Amino acid sequence: MTDQVTDEETGPSVALGIALLLGVFASLVTAPGAEGLYGAFLAALMLAIAVYDARHYLIPNELTAAAFALALLRAAAFVPDIGIEALLWPLARAAAVALPLLLLMALYRRWRGRDGLGLGDVKLAAVCGAWLDLASVVAVIELAALLAIAAYAANALLRRRPLRATAYLPFGLFLAPVIWVGWLGETWYANWLGGWPG
Repeated sequence: MTDQVTDEETGPSVALGIALLLGVFASLVTAPGAEGLYGAFLAALMLAIAVYDARHYLIPNELTAAAFALALLRAAAFVPDIGIEALLWPLARAAAVALPLLLLMALYRRWRGRDGLGLGDVKLAAVCGAWLDLASVVAVIELAALLAIAAYAANALLRRRPLRATAYLPFGLFLAPVIWVGWLGETWYANWLGGWPG
């Protein structure tokens, strides 16, 4: 029994360790230097958020705040070249993403009498805006939503359970990793195709 428990605990830990190493490696290969280090830290934070949300259906404020602060730190590196606009753009994008979702969350709660989107998801979407340009944000949120729905439908099919409109989904489990994938795509485009997304 002890060996079985140990194996059950070791399996996911090894998988998470491998995922973290792959995220860090991909970040540093895609963007050698400081940008790659930012991406590596982003990968670690997004992985931690995904795991925590999958287990507890909650996105810790500390992890979201760290990812947001990292986005601002990254933007601050461009201040000497671009000016204060380098810091204002991530803040403006974060607000542009979070405010409509916050309104949607409030309207849905008023309409249905229950939450359809958690405040942690809204905060994570703000992180997405702080890190990515708006075109990428739209693609990332759409992809995360499709992955969440597909995973829920596949799980229900495998367990032979009916689909329920009121089912809870840990959206951060899907959104967090896709934010890092969005950063990876933007960075690859900037480094290899010569265009820097706005």
